Amino acid sequence: MSGNEKEMPPAPSEATAGAGEATTRTERVAPASAKVEDRNRRALFVIAGATAVLLLIGGLLVRRADGSVNQTPMGAAPRPVTVVMARVTSFRDSRAYVGAVESWIEASIGPQYVSAYVQSVLVRPGDSVTRGEVLATLDCASPNAASRAAEMQARSVDARRNALADESARVSSMLAGGFVSPNEAEQKSAQSSSEKARWLETRATAFAASLDVRDCVLKAPFAGEVAIRTVDPGAFVRPGTAIVSVVDRSTVRVTVDAPEKDFGAVAPSVPVEVAMLATGDRVDAAVSRRAPKADPNTRTVHFEVDVPDPRREYPTGTTAIVRIEVGERVPAAEIPLYAATQHEGKAKLFIVLGGVAHAVDVPVLGEHGGRLYLDPKGLPEHAQVVTEGRTVLTDGDPVQVTVELPTSEPGGDAGSPARGGGFGRPL
Repeated sequence: MSGNEKEMPPAPSEATAGAGEATTRTERVAPASAKVEDRNRRALFVIAGATAVLLLIGGLLVRRADGSVNQTPMGAAPRPVTVVMARVTSFRDSRAYVGAVESWIEASIGPQYVSAYVQSVLVRPGDSVTRGEVLATLDCASPNAASRAAEMQARSVDARRNALADESARVSSMLAGGFVSPNEAEQKSAQSSSEKARWLETRATAFAASLDVRDCVLKAPFAGEVAIRTVDPGAFVRPGTAIVSVVDRSTVRVTVDAPEKDFGAVAPSVPVEVAMLATGDRVDAAVSRRAPKADPNTRTVHFEVDVPDPRREYPTGTTAIVRIEVGERVPAAEIPLYAATQHEGKAKLFIVLGGVAHAVDVPVLGEHGGRLYLDPKGLPEHAQVVTEGRTVLTDGDPVQVTVELPTSEPGGDAGSPARGGGFGRPL
């Protein structure tokens, strides 16, 4: 080998090369495996933490649900109810009837003999009229002409009657001297009597014609007010057609039909209370008259109550409630009408004694104005009557009481209640 030539390193063998490459690959794979293991470990931690949180939340929810469950049976829990104290009062039985308010007198004004066109109507509803005041006129040219013709005919017959009467008197005077025969005198007297009868006939015809003429001017038969106007000028009317109606309301009549069993209760002079539904007024009056016979179709007894109305405040044709008290005033216990259920003359209600509801049946005396009046012997002293919540109660249920405060004093129509105390105090 020459001196210029350098000694070359020996070439690595194939085994040595393969070992180096394997070492390098192992060094590269080791860090990747460590990263995967770390990632898996973190995922396990996250899952475990989430599971623990979910279990904790579930436990809290279960505990809360268990805490809100009522462990007391529903049947043993007190039921909330509202009660009111029964009041001491007195009660008198009464009857109430529905009646009609009618005018003292009423007239429908219209033609009675002629048929004609309406010429004028001088009044309207609400107008006040006096007796004899003209209300309407008709176009009666034909009745006027017929009346004048009948009058002229009556004058003609009257003149002829007078002449025949004078002639008959003269002939009768000559009969004593023999100047005329008795037959002739009798004929003249018969002619005079016949003409007198004819004159009376024409007078009757003229009078009938004058009635037709007077029928063309319609006047008020009495002082009052115009209630209805049914026809205007230009309309054609016939006998019996009403043009206007006039009413007198200085006194109104409340007409009522009562059942036959109340015949004695509606005797004349019995005090009554009349409630006018149209105005809301309440009037104290008395029964004015009573029919002696019942209606054969309805078996009701008709009676009337006269109510003075000088200011004309009550409209006629409206409704009135007539209330009559019957019997004697007796002690009673008063409760709201909605606090009990009535059946066959008894009231079923609940009272509270010692925090327990008890069902009782009490005889009913009557009711009025949303109040129920009971026999005081059927309730204990200071009875608390259930008003709200009684529909879900049974006898013996425990209750939680709320006392209802009265909004107003009980009705004075049935009696004067004892103020400031519960039921059981003397009247």
